[in-house]
Amino acid sequence: MQVADQVAAARAAFYRLATSPEETRNRILLAMAELLGSELEEILAANARDASAAEDSGLAAPLYKRLVLTEAKLRTMADSLRSVAALPDPIGRTELVRELDDGLELRRIRVPIGVIGVVFESRPDALVQIASLALKSGNAVILKGGSEARETNRVLHSLFVRAIAHAELSNALQLVETREQIRTMLELDDQIDLMIPRGSNDLVRFIQQNTRIPVLGHADGLCHLYIHHDADPSMAAAVARDAKTQYPAVCNAIETLLVHEEAAHTLPMLADAMPEVELRGCERTRSRIDALPADENDWRAEYNDLILSVRIVDSLDEAIAHVNRYGSHHTDAIVTSSPEVAERFLREVDSSSVLWNASTRFADGFRYGLGAEVGISTGKVHARGPVGLEGLTTTQYRVIGHGQIVADYAEGRRSFTHRDHA
Repeated sequence: MQVADQVAAARAAFYRLATSPEETRNRILLAMAELLGSELEEILAANARDASAAEDSGLAAPLYKRLVLTEAKLRTMADSLRSVAALPDPIGRTELVRELDDGLELRRIRVPIGVIGVVFESRPDALVQIASLALKSGNAVILKGGSEARETNRVLHSLFVRAIAHAELSNALQLVETREQIRTMLELDDQIDLMIPRGSNDLVRFIQQNTRIPVLGHADGLCHLYIHHDADPSMAAAVARDAKTQYPAVCNAIETLLVHEEAAHTLPMLADAMPEVELRGCERTRSRIDALPADENDWRAEYNDLILSVRIVDSLDEAIAHVNRYGSHHTDAIVTSSPEVAERFLREVDSSSVLWNASTRFADGFRYGLGAEVGISTGKVHARGPVGLEGLTTTQYRVIGHGQIVADYAEGRRSFTHRDHA
């Protein structure tokens, strides 16, 4: 089937999916969760073939780590599906009820977006997250995974098709595999309502620059942790270690550590907390601990690896200014014992997630209770931060009347009341 035909089939399926009962959509997700367990060997065998080919081709270590599936990861994927199924139905939720006049009512309702194209790299578990959120929120989705995960993606897609088959909604979930197919998708702005890229900076920018379809996502994940002078040293060390080393290849891991000058004496303790991390520091940092010299490029670097740039700052103002200048508006955190200092940081740092005394690794759809996420958006229009079910819906205004006409209001025979109801 040609890409244009796949997209047309997805749009036709969308109209059925968008009006399907919540029970139908939940049953699909729960069936897929069961298939992840019953077909575990088939999934792991396909993933092993992908991993072997990736190893032979010299795939970068962070990408390889994202590619490989384990039984534990599959259990987590199944738990995520059940979690999404348990969430309230986002479709049809009434956000506003307003009396325009006696017998004339306005309602604002959440509705699905339509057909969504998602391009993602390396992580086959992303296919399950994205498909589950799309289906639950009533959206058809066109999935394009990385070639390094082709075998795994094919198996996961085929299992989802099995889970959907009973509802006659198979066309709501389409899989494409080549760059040429992506280019064709990007031209179909009259059929695809939203593009979501998940992957490298180059991938995101390519999508943004080559389509008229709205694009939701982030190009960079350059995150910071700031240690204020009143921070508890043990807490600071634990948060810094988790934020850098728990999973260094992901977009919400920190790349720069900022330390107040009056807390610089804790730098040896911070360095000892993550001995496996290569540190690159400013001149003042290097006078305190062993570190390679850092320059302007390090403040702008998204390493996605066990590398961390460290800078001593003289004030909270300087820390906030550094984050807003060099950060990607993704996720940034502060460790401080002062609510007033924390409030300023949370208010003035212009990022989609800002945390106080907690690791940046919490910036995640599952951890936020969204069930999963299709990605993290650093834009300010439509959705921001981890994008879950609500981010995959939009609004529709519905007016219910009894034959009212505008002429009566324009000519003064009637007037609006504009009263909101709970």
